[in-house]
Amino acid sequence: MRQVPLLNVANILTVTRLILVPVFLVALFTSEGLSFGWRLAATIIFAVASITDQLDGWLARKHGLVTDFGKIADPIADKALTGAALFGLSILGELPWWVTIVIAVREIGVTLLRFWVIRYGVIPASPGGKAKTLTQIVAIGFFLAPLPAFFDVVDWVLMGIAVLLTVVTGLDYVFRAFRLRAKGIRARRAAE
Repeated sequence: MRQVPLLNVANILTVTRLILVPVFLVALFTSEGLSFGWRLAATIIFAVASITDQLDGWLARKHGLVTDFGKIADPIADKALTGAALFGLSILGELPWWVTIVIAVREIGVTLLRFWVIRYGVIPASPGGKAKTLTQIVAIGFFLAPLPAFFDVVDWVLMGIAVLLTVVTGLDYVFRAFRLRAKGIRARRAAE
């Protein structure tokens, strides 16, 4: 089995995404989020960072560049980016805090569930979880973009779908975690 180097393109993209988070926040908060140019810059930075999320995973799988570092750093980078955007939008008063809290609680909860059942196996990302992530990114992008007011309806429809998918997939992860744990306990008892 070949040793995958820690310094590879997939991991570099993941680290780049982490580095872009504070850059994104500076652009978002400059001029209290009211400058068209800075807001456009924040939107572009968010979009580029989101694209690196899709790209690093694809490259890692396609070229056999999966590392333990990447397995840990990639979800941290994802949550840092979306979390920074959601909290930033709520601080600016553009997104209700309850939306940010619902999404943050789900993300933290799923991460904790994964650690709780790790000795029994891994809970892989579900198609619903992937749809949730994509919908969150698109909804956040619309909220960030300096668009005319008539796009507000689109912003809210997308964010409503994102919140719904966030809650539904969060519940799905809870059920999957308990099933995985029960299966692992049964297997351990059968082996004794």
